[in-house]
Amino acid sequence: MSQGFPEDPRMIIWFDIDNTLYSASTKISQAMGQRIHAYFVSMGLDEDEASDLHFKYYTQYGLALRGLTRHHDIDPLDFDRKCDGTLPLEELIQPNPKLRMLIEDLDRTKVRVWALTNAYKNHANRVLTILGVRDQIEGVVFCDYENPNFTCKPEPEYYHNAMKQAGIFDPSKCLFIDDSKQNVVAAKKLGWGRCAHFYEAGLEAMEGGKLKTLGRNGDTAASANGVVVITDLEDLRKVWPDIFSK
Repeated sequence: MSQGFPEDPRMIIWFDIDNTLYSASTKISQAMGQRIHAYFVSMGLDEDEASDLHFKYYTQYGLALRGLTRHHDIDPLDFDRKCDGTLPLEELIQPNPKLRMLIEDLDRTKVRVWALTNAYKNHANRVLTILGVRDQIEGVVFCDYENPNFTCKPEPEYYHNAMKQAGIFDPSKCLFIDDSKQNVVAAKKLGWGRCAHFYEAGLEAMEGGKLKTLGRNGDTAASANGVVVITDLEDLRKVWPDIFSK
């Protein structure tokens, strides 16, 4: 909140970016997983050690790079250049008019639209620009790789910092969509009002370097935590109809 100005009364809808604003069918997570694995190997680990440590750090911290910066002397920006920075995104995703219309149809008298990502700002803005929705996003909260001690989802401090950046102080006014159940459950525990787990049943995605097929029966565990489960972003029109103008 700017000094002397009241807090904006609107809610904020936070969109994760990777594997949420585009489908896991693009196989970007696989391309990323290969690059991260190569980075671990470049540190002197053999193939099995690299795979095990990659998965361990992803599982423990929510982001492999978070483990690398905590336990190894590496430069996060170097990691970003060699991993996210070399992804051929223009070949894998393209402008998405349906996504743009979904975001345009959000009632801006009720909600502000922000992105919340574990990527660095370069990758986040690159994806949003290619998808054709960057101008629809008011702000992007990203992992600040310029700070070796950066935080990331699902760490509580990351969500608190996101709210601070957006100038919102009531967590119940936060709506959040992410393909990571761990991330949405963490937000729900912090009091974020509405959380949706984006779950593309039957598709393959890379998590911590391990290829995972999302079960066709959906994600019942997330529902038990007060999180709605959606298989298509268009489902938001049904589960949260009050935030759409049409």
